[in-house]
Amino acid sequence: MSEGRRRRLTPHERRSQLLDIGAEMFAHHSYEEVHMESIAARGGVSRGLLYRYFPTKRDLFAAIFERDSKRLLASSPIDPTLPMAEQVKAGLDAHLDYFATHRNNILTANRGALAGDPTVQQIISDELATLRTRLLDALGGHGRNRHVTSVALHGWLAFVRAVCVEWLEGSPLSRDEIRELCIRNLASLFPEHLDPAVAQSG
Repeated sequence: MSEGRRRRLTPHERRSQLLDIGAEMFAHHSYEEVHMESIAARGGVSRGLLYRYFPTKRDLFAAIFERDSKRLLASSPIDPTLPMAEQVKAGLDAHLDYFATHRNNILTANRGALAGDPTVQQIISDELATLRTRLLDALGGHGRNRHVTSVALHGWLAFVRAVCVEWLEGSPLSRDEIRELCIRNLASLFPEHLDPAVAQSG
């Protein structure tokens, strides 16, 4: 198809295109180094059109961060047919892959320019809440026991995120050591579901 007859993108397609471009740039540069003008140029659109979709760079980053979070959650569902230890391992592997692939964005949201941004922090909170609900349902329990389990999972998920962020910042621990540390921590909370010796194997 010739340049003049190239199909015009729908608003949804254009937004997705700009998100893709922004995601690539944030993946290879710090938040401060990414400029909206560069994203508009790479997308072949005016700055005015880019700002219609994303009024600020923060809005663009938040949209990318939220899309990535939803993709992560969609790719790591709980499989009730598997033993709990295997489910936790699979979930941690998915999250470690995600953290490694999106290193710059994770550090920006947790330790960098947007560590205190309410929109970005709400995305993190929503993601953790979804993960907690999934694990809570998998572990079972009723009444007060369910509430206790929920509180314990809240603390564990915060622990996992903290050690993963430290890993991204250059912790001497390897990826496997981080995963095993997280598994051992959860097994200490719920030994009836994750025998520590079994959880560390494989």
